[in-house]
Amino acid sequence: MTNLYAPRSAADIVQLVADYPLAWLVSRDFHASPLPLLAETDDSGAIVALLGHCARRNPLVADFTADPRGLVLFNGPAGYVPTSLLSKPDWAPTWNYAVLRFTVEIEFVEDETRDAIERLVDKMEDGAWSTARLGARYDKMLDQIIAFRAHVRSAEHSFKLGQDESPRGFTEIVAGHSDRTLAAWMEGQAKR
Repeated sequence: MTNLYAPRSAADIVQLVADYPLAWLVSRDFHASPLPLLAETDDSGAIVALLGHCARRNPLVADFTADPRGLVLFNGPAGYVPTSLLSKPDWAPTWNYAVLRFTVEIEFVEDETRDAIERLVDKMEDGAWSTARLGARYDKMLDQIIAFRAHVRSAEHSFKLGQDESPRGFTEIVAGHSDRTLAAWMEGQAKR
């Protein structure tokens, strides 16, 4: 993917995963499931692994037990950019988006299942709810779930967020786009 659409920093990649944690996990047998994942980073801030969990009956468990290689696909902010936002009559519509693709090796970490779920709940609920409210049901649920760590072997990213627009066109898109989250990401990636 072209450098024009590279994120400004590793922190932007971590932020996309934090803001859009539901990713597609895909096996080499082309089974796929959308699963929430948490980023694990090294000292430089780069994502080195993704922690998640799934039902033991999910076909991915058998697939990754046989062959641990797979893909993780994140879709971040995205939206259609209509011609009506720009004053230039010969401008063509487009899509703006931020996406990540990680080539991974899956390691099942059964002894980390409780911790993986607790970490996800803490992130998503921000103290408003905890698994303790499930009581005895929680242990029964845990028997049906397994945690995994997706070790990142390579990463590709494309943050196509208006970097190729003229300054005027960029300003018009950001000012007029109805998706304010997308507009904020565009502003955050502006390399002007």
